[in-house]
Amino acid sequence: MSLSSDIKEYALSLGYDRVGFTTADSFPVLQKELNDRSDMYDWVGPWLLRNADPRNVLPEARSVIALVYDYFRHSYPEGMTGKVGRYYLSLGSGEPPHPIYRARNVLLIEFLTNQGCRVGWGLPARSSAARAGATSYGTNCFAFAEGIGSFISIVPLVIDKELEYDTPTFDVNCPEECTLCIDSCPTGALYEPLRMNPRLCITYNTYSTPGSIIGKGQEVLPLELREGMGTWVFGCDVCQQVCPRNQAKLKAKLPPNAFLEYIADDFQLEKILNITDEHYRRMYDLLAMKYIVNKRYFRRNAAVALGNQGSQEAVPALTRAMQDPDELIRGHAAWALGRIGGKQAKQALESSLLHETSEYATGEIKAALTMF
Repeated sequence: MSLSSDIKEYALSLGYDRVGFTTADSFPVLQKELNDRSDMYDWVGPWLLRNADPRNVLPEARSVIALVYDYFRHSYPEGMTGKVGRYYLSLGSGEPPHPIYRARNVLLIEFLTNQGCRVGWGLPARSSAARAGATSYGTNCFAFAEGIGSFISIVPLVIDKELEYDTPTFDVNCPEECTLCIDSCPTGALYEPLRMNPRLCITYNTYSTPGSIIGKGQEVLPLELREGMGTWVFGCDVCQQVCPRNQAKLKAKLPPNAFLEYIADDFQLEKILNITDEHYRRMYDLLAMKYIVNKRYFRRNAAVALGNQGSQEAVPALTRAMQDPDELIRGHAAWALGRIGGKQAKQALESSLLHETSEYATGEIKAALTMF
């Protein structure tokens, strides 16, 4: 067997669903997009543009391997969907020690090394997979694997060996003139086919926070985006949920995931609003949710989500949050109380205003009171 056949066979045996090979040439289309829309993507820093040339990752680069994993293999507890993107609940990415699914990537790299290959990683995933023939594109900017959909994770690796290359699949195979994803985007991040402004994206805004490795964004969620963020506290699946190419997967009768069923109760928004250090470490270290380095931003997101959920039952928890030492939590809880409305919410805001010392939180409380 050839090296290409050996790699593909071993990768499939590890559980990857698609494996493709392409050259180690640069990705000029991506490079042009990043340069032309630098105002939208300057938050990624120079690494993405640099890594769009595989030889900047591995000087001896000869081939790129694109590995695709279907992470939507089980059903998701009802209490988790609409709060955390399925990708982050699927235990299908990242590194060991846990969950065990993440060892797949390490095992493959060990295999390649044992075959005499030098290995690099950090390449643009979707560009690599399309050129390697493993995925096509979607109007919503996601990659789609034939027969699977877009609920996939992609691992692109670069090695210093020649392989047998696959035919690129740069096509957009969405139904003709379909714009459901664009029409359904709550914040207008998708503004035309194959174009997204990440600064408006719900996913970006849930975890691009100070100290984050993604964007190093703002502490305070932009007012104009809060309502559109719905109940999402980490990630977003809206544009994938409405996509016709994903409906077979979404409607399939899939077995439950025992681990997710076990921890589902911890994803009540009131619990996330008041998340403890132990809860934070136990839950989020096990899932692919490590972009946020400070639990205060989960709590901030949960406050906004509770406001958008609109239940009077959340008022007591948000009222308690108005006494929190962190002004960021108080400010977003105030917005949520204003969004929910009602006599108790108004009383909580008026009472908090009497002793509030933070200029920021005071502004949020006054703005919330104007909602009544």
